[in-house]
Amino acid sequence: MKYISLFFIISIFLFSCKEPSYTLYIGTYTKGDSEGIYRAEFNPESGKLTNLTLAIPTENPSFLSYSPNKKYIYAVGEENDGTVAAFEIEKNKQLKLLNRVKSFGGAPCHISVNNEGTLVVASNYVGGNVALYNIKPDGSLNEASQIFDHNTEIEKSHAHSAQFVNNQLYVADLGRNAMYLYESENLKPFTLSSSSMITFTENAGPRHFTFTKDKQFLYIINEYASTITTAKKQGNTYLTLNHTNTLSENYDGQNSCADIHLSKDERFLYGSNRGENTIAVFKRDTSTGKLQKIQNMSVHGDWPRNFTIDPTGKFLLVANKKSNNISVFKIDSNSGKLEFTNDFHAPTPVCLLF
Repeated sequence: MKYISLFFIISIFLFSCKEPSYTLYIGTYTKGDSEGIYRAEFNPESGKLTNLTLAIPTENPSFLSYSPNKKYIYAVGEENDGTVAAFEIEKNKQLKLLNRVKSFGGAPCHISVNNEGTLVVASNYVGGNVALYNIKPDGSLNEASQIFDHNTEIEKSHAHSAQFVNNQLYVADLGRNAMYLYESENLKPFTLSSSSMITFTENAGPRHFTFTKDKQFLYIINEYASTITTAKKQGNTYLTLNHTNTLSENYDGQNSCADIHLSKDERFLYGSNRGENTIAVFKRDTSTGKLQKIQNMSVHGDWPRNFTIDPTGKFLLVANKKSNNISVFKIDSNSGKLEFTNDFHAPTPVCLLF
């Protein structure tokens, strides 16, 4: 009997000593060595990634998004004949394809889900439109219910990202140098509310954006201008406050900004520079929204398309597309600055999802 008790004590001890981990799903381009969506385990104590595994083969899954309950992952297929796919997360953390539908626009490059887990929106870069999909009870997708085309006879649209905020849908259009707002009332179809809600500098190229939790401030990273546009909520719209440069003072080469994220406590803002190959770090005044650049940290790789902050808020991970690695940085909780800790090989990583 005492041996059985000893066995249980040892088992409990070993279980309690098991290192914590989070699963990281990795979106890629599949023109080279990559075969689809990968997964790896992240240790929030050491900052190490391990156990790279192909979660499912699929073509060019360049952007991923969870359902709110984290039972499903939705991904674009960034091809000329674009697709949007729904995957179920199995018990072993592998992915199972539920279904795949047309994106109705070339090269879909971004996807997001509303908080209720009922709608998906995909942004088509080449097609210049955004497509909305209803999610079925089993997590799969219906065909597109609405498509918003931003192209005109004069201007070519490049829709680059879209996000739901309650009954609103915000769209960043890099080609039209504009931000669109669509609204829906009482579960009715979305309609255009504004096509010029943010004032950008000429040819800024709005790409990705993030809101503060209270939605009082909006930050947009501009691919062409290498700036971040700050806007403050005013009534039903946002008032542009300023534009802040993302580059080091001594850098004069080519650059294309990509991704943007707030720290967990919203005291710091981060943006990625492709070309300078850095993460720009900003201290944020939480009352005025004003940004002050405090660091340009090398990504220890080439072409940081996307990055993310781990669930603990202690680490920032960067997907370096051209150098086939994911760089891990520790975030100083007091200053917000980054410290490089290690990197991890992954084939053509372009999207990171915790």
